[in-house]
Amino acid sequence: MAVADSSSFASPSCCLTRHLYLRCRVDFGARALRGTAAFTARAEREALRCLVLDTKDVQVFKATVNGQDATFVFGEKHSFKGTPLEIMLPFELRRGQEAIVEISFESSPNSSALQWFTPEQTSGKKHPFLFSQCQAIHCRAIFPCQDTPAVKLTYYAEISVPKELVALMSANRDGEMPDPEDSSQKIYCFSQNVPIPCYLIALVVGALESRKIGPRTLVWAEKELVDKSAYEFAEAEAMLKTAEDLAGPYVWGQYDLLVLPPSFPYGGMENPCLTFVTPTLLVIAHEISHSWTGNLVTNKTWEHFWLNEGHTVYLERRIGGRLFGEQFRHFQALGGWRELQNTINTLGDKNPVTNLIPNLNEVDPDVAYSSVPYEKGFALLFYLEQLLGGPDIFIGFLKAYVQQFAYKSVITEDWKKFLYSYFKDKVDVLDKVDWNSWFHAPGMPPVMPVYDMTLANACVALSQRWIKAKESDLGSFSSADLKEMSSHQLIEFLALLLLESPLPVSHVQRMQQVYDFNAINNSEIRFRWLRLCIKARWEEAIPLALKMATDQGRMKFTRPLFRDLYSFDKCRDLTVKTFLEHRASMHPVTSMLVGKDLKQEQ
Repeated sequence: MAVADSSSFASPSCCLTRHLYLRCRVDFGARALRGTAAFTARAEREALRCLVLDTKDVQVFKATVNGQDATFVFGEKHSFKGTPLEIMLPFELRRGQEAIVEISFESSPNSSALQWFTPEQTSGKKHPFLFSQCQAIHCRAIFPCQDTPAVKLTYYAEISVPKELVALMSANRDGEMPDPEDSSQKIYCFSQNVPIPCYLIALVVGALESRKIGPRTLVWAEKELVDKSAYEFAEAEAMLKTAEDLAGPYVWGQYDLLVLPPSFPYGGMENPCLTFVTPTLLVIAHEISHSWTGNLVTNKTWEHFWLNEGHTVYLERRIGGRLFGEQFRHFQALGGWRELQNTINTLGDKNPVTNLIPNLNEVDPDVAYSSVPYEKGFALLFYLEQLLGGPDIFIGFLKAYVQQFAYKSVITEDWKKFLYSYFKDKVDVLDKVDWNSWFHAPGMPPVMPVYDMTLANACVALSQRWIKAKESDLGSFSSADLKEMSSHQLIEFLALLLLESPLPVSHVQRMQQVYDFNAINNSEIRFRWLRLCIKARWEEAIPLALKMATDQGRMKFTRPLFRDLYSFDKCRDLTVKTFLEHRASMHPVTSMLVGKDLKQEQ
């Protein structure tokens, strides 16, 4: 059935783009991609005379259909969706008939999909660097396309770049050749034969090197980082095998990893054949899992993003359970519930973006983005697992769901119908689920799943000691408190303190004295520790928190740190000044969202 995508101007019910042949040149001087995008388009109704594509800040010079010139017109510009591009076909297409629609385009230097780096901003300091991030609706800011996850296409690309650099895409590498038009450039070829939504088209260009770490895995990074990264991700093949055992065969061929500069706005991005990551191992369990849930079975619109993320977090934690034990899986699951509490405290429990299925009409998906689809989605699946007979039974459902909807895009209703048919002997149990609250009510879920508390108890006990401690009790804490605790438990200990009222400044000063958290470089620990200090109004933490907010650009860290600093009256002006100094070198989406948080919108 045709479901309207409120984030796109395209109408796939009239015409479907099924394959893309992309040829373009990367111009670092002009900060632009220019070239041609040729779509194989199929009419989905009789007497088709036009095709509407999404664009955002893109110039279009020419359009042809089967080689014949076609007239085109831009519609009205929308604040975040961009501008619809209507191409008039020079002849009518019958239903089922295909034509090649070729568009000459150039992207803008301010494209929201691209981040350009000067040589000084890279590890090697010699060469520029470029990466793209198209999810959710930024592919249209590179070239005109049907930028909706309801449409999947295969693609072939030829990308010309300065010859000392390497280009990589979310596809299999298909050779390279000198650029016949410019001897200083080199062309890299790519093919993606599994149909994917446009948001998974990805490009990176830089002075990249690779190391082989498994039979289907290379790690790519700048020379300075490549060996360390290869060591860091040595577990990738074991995780892939575990995931295949849980979810079915891996269909994408290669599984490469690309280590990105620290300004990348997300922990990772599941681009097919080439996951983009910032260096942390657990992130890759998540990105590997997307090879099934998200990339193979895809949400049809962004309202149903939980289908991508909830299932992916569920699979990621199943992988963790296989590798580190069932108690660890429960511990991670409980940490996710706390993360959800924290998000809902920030957004407000009546806020409609905290619905599992939000209404995104006139809402920018980047603005709506939060941990809700991940953690509320996971909580629903974890609750269903417990209701329907445990992990071994539920993974059977997940595997069958992936098989049923592979290569397709789905909405929640498709998922729910399949759940009911798979568990047809347990319909009475399923009917007891408060589906309406789970899907359509804001705030925390209507039911909390059951969690094994073995690994969490130490975190709860220590956090309670700090919460209850009076000034006179501070001497009772010592570094021995932490000696049995893993880094995951330290994260949970700090997360529990963040859910409470701010600690007195004397407490965080004492905590630093005995635990020396300032010396810890694990970003998940450091992030929560610095938030705790700023919330406690400890002035000595201000420069450290500002440094963390600007040294890296992962929004999960950068936005809350900036928000907490902005709420601390002592440093509000310094926070805004620091943001304005860094804004030009930040990722465009991060800069837009932090700008909103700090009331500095452009």
